[in-house]
Order: sequence, then structure tokens, then C-alpha cells
Amino acid sequence: MAKLSQQHMIPKNVLSYHEKDTYRIFVGSWNVGGVSPPDNLDIQDWLISSQSNNNPASDIFVFGLQEIVPLNAGNVLGYENGKISQKWNSLFRAALNKKLAEDKVVGVGDLKKVYPLKDIDHNQVEEFQCIIHKQMVGVYISVWVRSHLLPYINHPSVSCVACGLLGCLGNKGSVSVRFMLHETSFCFVCSHLASGGKEGDAKQRNANAAEILSRSSFPRGPLHNLPRQILDHNNVIWLGDLNYRIHLPDYITWSLVEKKEWSVLLENDELKMELMKGHVFQGWNEEEINFPPTYKYNPNSEVYFGCDHKRKPQKIRAPAWCDRIIWCGKGLKQDQYNRGESRLSDHRPVRAIFAAEVDVCKGFESFQSF
Repeated sequence: MAKLSQQHMIPKNVLSYHEKDTYRIFVGSWNVGGVSPPDNLDIQDWLISSQSNNNPASDIFVFGLQEIVPLNAGNVLGYENGKISQKWNSLFRAALNKKLAEDKVVGVGDLKKVYPLKDIDHNQVEEFQCIIHKQMVGVYISVWVRSHLLPYINHPSVSCVACGLLGCLGNKGSVSVRFMLHETSFCFVCSHLASGGKEGDAKQRNANAAEILSRSSFPRGPLHNLPRQILDHNNVIWLGDLNYRIHLPDYITWSLVEKKEWSVLLENDELKMELMKGHVFQGWNEEEINFPPTYKYNPNSEVYFGCDHKRKPQKIRAPAWCDRIIWCGKGLKQDQYNRGESRLSDHRPVRAIFAAEVDVCKGFESFQSF
């Protein structure tokens, strides 16, 4: 049974006093291309910006993955195999708790629903613990928090929306999670939208986003006062392979990529164009992009697919910023937006760091009503 927050339990003749605390949130998204992670996969490159000396360490980590399994008929139509998501969660666990011996221990508790790696010492107290995770075919999201925050996390919940083949299969769609931190609600949407670079494909991506916003739904809670839809939450962050492309002929895109003309390419970025036209994500924010396109790379290479003139690709796909992190909410301030360089898949991972203001109840005072 979900716990009631302090605000939900105070009598009517008691006033509560609130202050604002600030927490740092790491949000990362990566389309891993159906590749199972090797046991020795190092994801510190993905996390490194959040742990630099110039910035405070993050309190919450949100990992969103797409295509954790190949999107074939067996995986889309068959029984969901959770072994790969378990393996990814073990990697997250090991990476976040890698320096336990050096860190200050702030809490204790058992990690639920996470499958340990062999090199984890269970006699040590974990600095980060998983509060919720969920897989829908290839889309996977996992949320980790510092142990001392666990008593202040309430009402975690999940909502899945499948909008792939036939408009109802899970090869495309979203997995959203929400929770309350103190008295502030957060929602994180991990999605994989419609693919393709043809005319009209952007409209299908817009339609997927609209469907996710309209169909995602969360429990109202025992007092029926919790946010129900995505946009009802105080702070919302949307991450994933949104699949928006660059609206230019492929040969021009490749030429500009080779010259590293990122600003010219971004002027023709489909997502930015659709935002400006008001066709999708009205009122949402995205930090300035100062990194190369995240898609599509040759396997285990720094060379974009189609830019290697020695190869003859079977299916042409021009580079694009498919992998994005956008947000809305008055309590959020984005500090970083960049990418990692792992060559595991044909995408590069992206990451964002946010400072989030949270409403915290600091005390109570009773009063006499007349």
C-alpha cells in the first residue's frame, strides 16, 4: 500500500510550513540497437558529466533505453523476456555504487527488483537504490535515488502506451513513471516514436506524442488528489529516441556533417521546426544542442552510416539528432545537455542534468478555528 505524504495526513486545524529544497537529477537516454550489454560494459562515460568536480553529484538518476531487445516479431508479439532489462539494471547498480568505500553512507535498505552483479559487496550499504523500473518490449526506464531520499518518495506508478504496428503493438510507444518527492510530483516519459525519414513521417511522430499524452494515466491515490495525466505533474521530463530527422536532402546533410556545420543542420531539425510551428510539444523546453548528431553510426565506429564512401549501405539513413531530452515545469532548471561516446550501438547516448526545486514540509502548527 502506498504511503500518504505528510500533506495528506495533517488535520484541518493544522497549518504546515514549507520551504524549497533543490535536488539534482541526471536523465539519460540511449537507443542500444537490440545489442545485449557485455558484462564489462563501462557506462561511466555516459555518467561522467554528473560526477565532475565542477558540479555537485546528482541525487536522482533516470535511465531510459530503447531497443533493449531486437524489434522482431518474436519480441513484439511474444512473451516479454526480462533478462536483458535485469542485466541493464545490474549495470546501473554497479556504476552508481562503484565508489561505495569512498562515499559517505547516508542510508540503508534492501534493493528490490534488481539483480546483482557478482562483484557487488552486499555487506556494504548502497548509496543509490532503484525505486521503480519497467519494460515494454524494447522500451525500458529505471529510476535510482540516494538512499536517504527513500523515506520521502511516495506513490511511484507506471503507465505504458503502445502505439507501434497496427497502432497498438509495443515496438513503438512509451513507458512513463511518476512519483512524489516530498510534496512535489515528477513524471518521466521514456519513448520510442515512429521511425522514417520520408515526407509525412514527422506527422506520425507528432501523432505518437499526442497519443502518449492523451492515453497515459496514473492512479489518483487513496484521497483522489494525485496527478492523473502526464501534464498534471509539477515537473515532467520526456526522454528517448524521438526519431525526428533533418529536413534536408541526404547528400546535403552528409556534406554539412563532414564540415561539422551543426548550426545549419539544427536550423533544419524536424523537432525544432515542429515545435516552432506549434504542431507538437507546445510549451516544452529543450536546451541548446552543442554536440554532433547521435544517429546513425557504422557498427563500433566513429563514422556515420553512409559517410564512409568505401561502404555501400543497403539502406540509406542520414545523420540526425534522434535522441532527445525535453522538459516542462516551473521548478526545473537545466544545467547540462550533451552526449556520451560509447560505440555499443548505432546511436550515441544523451544526458541532461537538472536542478529541481522541491516543496518540503518543514513543520506544523495548530490553530483554533471559530
